[in-house]
Amino acid sequence: MRVLVWGINYAPEQTGIAPYNTALCEHLRAHGHDARMLTTFAYYPAWKKQPGDRGRLFRTDVIEGVPVHRCWHYVPAKVSSLKRILHEGTFVTLSALRLFFLPRADVLVVVSPPLLLGAAAWFVTRFKRMPSLFHVQDLQPDAAAGLGLLKDGWFMRSLYWLEAFAYRKAARVGGIMPGMLAAFRQKGVPESKLVYFPNGAHLLAPEDLPAPGAFRQRNGFRPDDFLVVYSGNLGVKQGLDILLDAAGLVTNPRVQFVICGEGARRDVLARRIATERLPNVRLLPLQPEREYHELLVDADLCVITQQRGSGKFFFPSKLLTTLAFARPVLSVADAESELARAIRQGRFGANVGPGEPTALARAIEELAGDPSARQQAGQAGREYVRQFEAGTVLREFERVLIEIAASSERPSAVPDPGSAPVK
Repeated sequence: MRVLVWGINYAPEQTGIAPYNTALCEHLRAHGHDARMLTTFAYYPAWKKQPGDRGRLFRTDVIEGVPVHRCWHYVPAKVSSLKRILHEGTFVTLSALRLFFLPRADVLVVVSPPLLLGAAAWFVTRFKRMPSLFHVQDLQPDAAAGLGLLKDGWFMRSLYWLEAFAYRKAARVGGIMPGMLAAFRQKGVPESKLVYFPNGAHLLAPEDLPAPGAFRQRNGFRPDDFLVVYSGNLGVKQGLDILLDAAGLVTNPRVQFVICGEGARRDVLARRIATERLPNVRLLPLQPEREYHELLVDADLCVITQQRGSGKFFFPSKLLTTLAFARPVLSVADAESELARAIRQGRFGANVGPGEPTALARAIEELAGDPSARQQAGQAGREYVRQFEAGTVLREFERVLIEIAASSERPSAVPDPGSAPVK
């Protein structure tokens, strides 16, 4: 089976959607399928390309046996609504052009965001006559409305129209959480088209975990410091200012906040830490994989934050890795969010509402004084995450792709303009 995955994020990016696109392609390749990736040059979450990638129009890399076809796109130094539209629009345009010259696939997997890829996929697949699966990682229009980034009007209506068009024209529509599938049903997607494809987690055996203490020693933390860790994108949706608010309220001198990552609000957070002289907050770069694993081993409590109004529309990918390392979780999210619902179901932590820094500080200090509760939560999380074991999730999705490929009729009379790869 020939599968082409089309999305804006891929390795060597370490956070967000990229690890899941990478895992999908590598799994398919390892199981005998011709898997390829159509993407752009790595930029996330720092919103900056590597020096060697700047100015390149197209390039094909091979990563772990997977051909990765890269296309230029605009990456703004500072993200705004208009610049984000240009950012996504340039990727969709250039990558759609590149797609015409790639070999025809038996199945095209389109990963959104960007939402506009859905309309572009319909145009390309009509020409190349191949079925597509539109896989949604983030409900962009709903999230933008929930965060107040976009107001009701012609532009918002246009986004919802594009969303409905993408769902209608795709052979299948995938989502990463049950709440997302429920949203698809409300938007009129028939049950027969829905595919549950959650993000997966790799469960390391105990002997494969790093030894404790390496992260603390490398960064000057004491063995008895209570490390409250956030790692990932430092963007608007994360609402990370509440961590700084809570840091100013915590009275336990052992509690240290560690924020690792890159993103649009990193400079803002750095200025607040310096201006307010928060000695118990450390802002570090995004950690490479091995160092990230050492961070998780040494973390006493992992914090995941969401801005008010966004929790129904995206699910933080970092949660699964955190649970795989048996770390207790304290979330900041709306009570009806998918994140808060998962914590209640799995009993692997606690949740406080956005805009409640006093409650957050109190919850941190309570957990700092209750090692038994933290251990129980960590063990519960490890059990909860087993249902998302990456191998199991990917094998089931592979089965769905085979089914889609088998059910589509491949034309023989129409020549395929993309029968040879671009050199």
